Amino acid sequence: MKLRSIIVDDSSMQRMAVAKLVNNHPNLMLVAEYSNAIEAKNGIKNNEIDLIFLDVEMPIINGFDLLESLENRPQVILITGKPDYALKAFDYDVTDYLHKPITMSRFDSSVKRAVAKFEQLHRTNEDEEHIFVKSNLKKRKVVLNDIKWIEALGDYIKLVTDEANIVILSTMKSFEEQLPEDKFLRIHKSYIINLEKVEKFNSKNVEVSGRSIPLSRNKKTELAEALNNV
Repeated sequence: MKLRSIIVDDSSMQRMAVAKLVNNHPNLMLVAEYSNAIEAKNGIKNNEIDLIFLDVEMPIINGFDLLESLENRPQVILITGKPDYALKAFDYDVTDYLHKPITMSRFDSSVKRAVAKFEQLHRTNEDEEHIFVKSNLKKRKVVLNDIKWIEALGDYIKLVTDEANIVILSTMKSFEEQLPEDKFLRIHKSYIINLEKVEKFNSKNVEVSGRSIPLSRNKKTELAEALNNV
């Protein structure tokens, strides 16, 4: 098993040093190197990345700014020459924090953490019902229980989850057929909801995870019965 990795650092010498460590590690695959955060953000958006080796001190947009701008954040190992950032680093839930110059043993220790975290995350999700959807030309695994609701957007639909909004090319009808009937219900021509996420409802609206969603008049009885069986 290899974690698909990228390096983001404005120093070509530092990128070269980290690339050597990545290429020599059996659990890592180097996908790309980036010299600035803007290039890195585009690369992360267009590729499936498991791990970022990220320099904190970069001009214009630093490492922390990059992390804040990412919707779906891969695991991150921060790299810096200043120990002062250690406390701030863990506010961003990074996997580890490496201080320059990086030693082989410290690098190996960081990668072990990343591999363990990756395995734990994927072991958890393997047992959960999921589907694969195509979004932005990439296949994505979506755990059904993570979906709060599905919303019609013309020729597209939007899956709303805790982590992100995923827009895919599909009709509501064809997507509804992929969902388990005991867990999801179409309550309006433009909305399908996860029954387990419903907090309350009245004759006109259903509250799902704090959001009020319109309820079609002819769906109220069906919704009440479905909720009784959840």
